[in-house]
Amino acid sequence: MTAGTIIVTGASRGIGRSTVYQAIQHFQCNVIGVARSQDHLESLAKDEDLKDRFKYVVGDVADEKVFRQAVELAKSSWSGELHGLVLNAAVLEPIAPIAESSDADWKRLFDINFFSLVTAARIALPALRETKGRIIIVGSNASRVAIKGWGAYCTSKCATNMLAEILSIEEKDVVSVLVDPGVVDTAMQGVIREQGAESMGEFHNEFMILHQQGLLKHADAPAYILANMALNAKPDISGKYVPYDDPAIVSQYGKK
Repeated sequence: MTAGTIIVTGASRGIGRSTVYQAIQHFQCNVIGVARSQDHLESLAKDEDLKDRFKYVVGDVADEKVFRQAVELAKSSWSGELHGLVLNAAVLEPIAPIAESSDADWKRLFDINFFSLVTAARIALPALRETKGRIIIVGSNASRVAIKGWGAYCTSKCATNMLAEILSIEEKDVVSVLVDPGVVDTAMQGVIREQGAESMGEFHNEFMILHQQGLLKHADAPAYILANMALNAKPDISGKYVPYDDPAIVSQYGKK
């Protein structure tokens, strides 16, 4: 399997943190992690299991300077090349009906969930063109299902679907894929359980049941797929929305 260097956003916890481990341990990949939590990133850098293959940039993905630092760090480390992005960082809040939410809350969510992806792609594309690299965007089924109280999140995820498709037709030498990781046991699920009861209606009950019955997936399952795709995704899926557990995807990119 191909080794290389990738950037993972939202690397301090959940799917992003798992992707760091999967990329390094299973693909001998070098990883630049980006997140706001310096303590969590430092703990990754000190982990003997990651050896000398992990470096990080602390900051908000909505800040263009942060991603520029990540790309420059990749270009000045290891082979000096960049082979892929895993754009995972996202927020769920505000959880509120449109009539009860503010423009400021929506703009902040879109800055993180959507505009940071546009920025990341624009900054990384020159390096990715050189390596015929990959842009892997972590999507959500919420882009296809309207969930009460999730107006900002759902619409931002719709926008990311089209972003992947646009990148696929504009950048033929770079494979861009949107991967739905399923319902994963992450901090975002905790936010849903704690804050969603009043705004989400019956959807909140569904998420509560998934948690109570132990049906939330571990982050390692989609993380392996994400890491593999960041290095090895084929052009035939560029621009597509793919569930990580789709049998065809598992057959090609899942653990053997």
